Amino acid sequence: MLYCIGRVIIRIIYHIKFSIKLIGKENIPKKGGIIIASNHVSNFDPPMVGITFKGVCTFMAKEELFQKNKLFTWVLKHLHAYPIKRGARDSSGIDKALDGLKKGWNFVIFPEGTRSKTGELGKPKSGVSMVAAQAGVPVAPVFIRYGKKRAIRRKVLVSVGELIPAEKFKINIEDRHEIHRISKMIMGEIIALKENAPEFE
Repeated sequence: MLYCIGRVIIRIIYHIKFSIKLIGKENIPKKGGIIIASNHVSNFDPPMVGITFKGVCTFMAKEELFQKNKLFTWVLKHLHAYPIKRGARDSSGIDKALDGLKKGWNFVIFPEGTRSKTGELGKPKSGVSMVAAQAGVPVAPVFIRYGKKRAIRRKVLVSVGELIPAEKFKINIEDRHEIHRISKMIMGEIIALKENAPEFE
């Protein structure tokens, strides 16, 4: 209930703050239960993805965000975000992602593992392929681009690619080369969306 209320509030705020152009609306499933893999250039990205797709979205967030204050931590948790310690070998984040997917929730992940300060796409980490290989669900590639900050609404492009079928991820998760190949393939779809995305100021 709180998630639904929060989603409506965020949607209203975002449509006041941003002029959002959505490309690939036809690629958005009518229900949840998929992995959403997006580039990451702004702190606005997680909610931007969340209001674009149908159903509940879960997120991984850096542990430090849950240490700011109790109110912010409460909000994050009720938006189905959970903390991970960057650089640590901890499988609990993947386990939580898989649990959510089993419930029919979406799992949002940024394959680069961190926010790009330049807007350029970085190398993908193994997290996205580890989840995809174990979940057995499709992956939706997403590319987000922001226009320059202005006094009026800021332009934002959200481009959603065709779903990558779950069959593409049937690999041995112990095989590092296969894990790397899958991560690279998913990132390649995001790169393709970027290359075909219109430019704007």
